[in-house]
Amino acid sequence: MPTPVLRSVHVHPVKAMRALAPTEAEVQPWGLAGDRRWAVVDAAGKVVTQRRHPRMALATAEPLPGGGVTLSAPGHPPLTVDVPHPSSTVTVEIFDKHVEAVPADGAAGGWLSAYLEDEFRLVHMDAPEHRRPVDPAYALPGETVSFADGYPLLVATTSSLDALNSLIAQGEHAHEGPLPMNRFRPNLVIGGTSPWEEDGWTRLAVGEITFRVARPCGRCVVTTTNQSTAERGKEPLRTLAQHRKNDGRVIFGQNLVPENTGTVRVGDEVKILD
Repeated sequence: MPTPVLRSVHVHPVKAMRALAPTEAEVQPWGLAGDRRWAVVDAAGKVVTQRRHPRMALATAEPLPGGGVTLSAPGHPPLTVDVPHPSSTVTVEIFDKHVEAVPADGAAGGWLSAYLEDEFRLVHMDAPEHRRPVDPAYALPGETVSFADGYPLLVATTSSLDALNSLIAQGEHAHEGPLPMNRFRPNLVIGGTSPWEEDGWTRLAVGEITFRVARPCGRCVVTTTNQSTAERGKEPLRTLAQHRKNDGRVIFGQNLVPENTGTVRVGDEVKILD
């Protein structure tokens, strides 16, 4: 068996928009630096994702020095958005939890509203006191997350994706496969493991950074969204429902919580500690 290595790193500056693939990233207690620090919210203050607007997959947020982003999308001119001054916050709802975030200027909201054809705002979460607590049923005291779905990082393995694609190829929606890894929007992608080996992990090290495995990642309709076209199909949820269920959820990948900070780099050796 080859030595497991970190194959790729993925950062999503604005939650639900296109992923970027840097060669390295800083690991902070609440996730990769710059990952899901921005989010789109509707007029009621609820965070909006590809679950509701699959066209968010076609929008890109390029990070800028200082934490700002440049937004771009098909048919719309780019817009540069600076980190808003934290003079006041708004209450944002994400998965029935409420957190404070700082609204960007009105131009960002206008750009998003024009692209998604409804009323939206862009908000930023940066102050540590505004982080969300990780689900207490699977967290240690003090563990927090930004606008990620529930945990600071998500890891997936290339061998498990290969195994899933083999299963899809045997099913009634075989024409939809093989699926790329971006359907699952992970932060870390590891190669050199056995298929589904990650089910048994409890701790791992990527380079000098160690992580606690919190729980398997339950999957939703976003995984059926083609990240290049925003079109939806049936896979992988149909196949995962037949072969990969845990506590009533279909699963792919594992949620991680960092145990220390530093930098992970593509090519880092991965060690399974427990």
